[in-house]
Amino acid sequence: MSEQQLTGRLYGVGLGPGDPSLMTVRAVEVIAGADVIAYHSARHGRSIARSIAAGHLRADHIEEALVYPVTTESTDHPGGYRGALDEFYETAAARLATHLDAGRTVAVISEGDPLFYGSYQHMHKRLAHRYPTEVIPGVTSISAAAARLGKPLAEADEVLTILPGTLPEEELTARLASTDTAVVMKLGRTFPTVRRAMARSGRLPEAHYVERATMSGERTERLADIDAETVPYFSVTVVPSRIADVPVTETAAAAATGSATATASAAATATASEPSGLGEAVSSPGPGEVVVVGTGPAGPLWLTPESRGALAAADDLVGYTTYLDRVPLRPGQRRHASDNKVESERAELALDLARRGRRVAVVSGGDPGIFAMATAVLEVACQSPYRAIPVRVLPGVTAANAAAARAGAPLGHDYAVISLSDRLKPWEVIAERLHAAAGADLALALYNPGSRSRTWQVGKARELLLEHRAPDTPVILARDIGGSEESVRTVRLADLDPHQVDMRTLLIVGSSQTQAVRRDNGTEVVWTPRRYPEG
Repeated sequence: MSEQQLTGRLYGVGLGPGDPSLMTVRAVEVIAGADVIAYHSARHGRSIARSIAAGHLRADHIEEALVYPVTTESTDHPGGYRGALDEFYETAAARLATHLDAGRTVAVISEGDPLFYGSYQHMHKRLAHRYPTEVIPGVTSISAAAARLGKPLAEADEVLTILPGTLPEEELTARLASTDTAVVMKLGRTFPTVRRAMARSGRLPEAHYVERATMSGERTERLADIDAETVPYFSVTVVPSRIADVPVTETAAAAATGSATATASAAATATASEPSGLGEAVSSPGPGEVVVVGTGPAGPLWLTPESRGALAAADDLVGYTTYLDRVPLRPGQRRHASDNKVESERAELALDLARRGRRVAVVSGGDPGIFAMATAVLEVACQSPYRAIPVRVLPGVTAANAAAARAGAPLGHDYAVISLSDRLKPWEVIAERLHAAAGADLALALYNPGSRSRTWQVGKARELLLEHRAPDTPVILARDIGGSEESVRTVRLADLDPHQVDMRTLLIVGSSQTQAVRRDNGTEVVWTPRRYPEG
């Protein structure tokens, strides 16, 4: 018999979440046909995997107990905790390789699924390229937890995020805030951190706790009610589907209105009793609030985790149609769209909805506090009868920051942000501020430079700036940053053509120190040095 024929076969066998009856038929077949059964355990010697498969083990099975040298305790290994584990995995793989080289079939059994946070995967990485290998999938603890709770994990376009509780609290908080549904594993001593992250991300009221799903001692409760001292490692936290919690009648009603988006006139004139013509709104449990959300200059790539979470959690979305279209449709949410000239009406609508217990997200482009909706909402919120309604403002990536990043670093030193629109302030004020900023040698980010009804402001601004700046001062024309028609060009201030500027364009005008340099790869970068010359 050749050496190749003597080579044994390696199996990674998933046993499911704990109940032996949830083992797959294939898992039982492989265990029955194996010569060697290998399983991991802590130093106490008890193996959950072995206890699940115990009813299928034979007296003539060769058992290989792979005992971890450390679990969560410290170690004096010269390579530290990771070094101790790596050495253990190498030794364990060598033990299994001895059986495989002798022609024996080795089944490494693993609770849950072998390649989902499973101990088997460390053997797989070291042996699968050397021996014939088959992995038998198993029911995960996540699926078992959802089944025991009787709550769907994800529906339609919802995103399920699976997180280890060992992540830093800030990272957990950000990821929980930005996802639709979530499962946090590996609790135990990480539980206090996980609970704080749930609270900080606003997900605690939705969260459920499942301990030893399908096993003896199973427990399910609301996460907020759990005593941290009672939490074992084999437990998970589930933030289930929001869509699944929406009553079928409400989902159907929203579907009947198409995209559930109100017309501009309805949004501008809606009252508390008639929220954008969508009929009677169902109040949320608990107090309402308004969150003004900055979506950045374009689509989802520019959203912060906090903003993404606020948009997903809202009962109602209020905003300019162009910005609302950036937000995914979610069953149960109501959308109140309008044009871009009814800021006060939008703010009042949002606050009226919140006064009735709704969670409202006012959607704003860029950063809501820079020439956007935060001011409009706060102006109305400071009036009676809205002063008691909670209002939060979530920042977004500004158009100026996005444009500057595409060009290089033109705003690397002091700069000023000025809107060229004279719809809300006289041109004389704009001109005075341009003179002051240019005279102080500040780089400039110029918002709202032109539109169909405003065609002369860019030319006037160019003339004014040339009184203070050299003709070859770099000017960046950044249009539709992050969008399908994105373009970034750099021209001399003297060559700035007003006809090439529209409302989707942002202008960045350099200071006297700003450099435009063409690099060896053909790209041009614009940057303003952080060091300013003395004298």
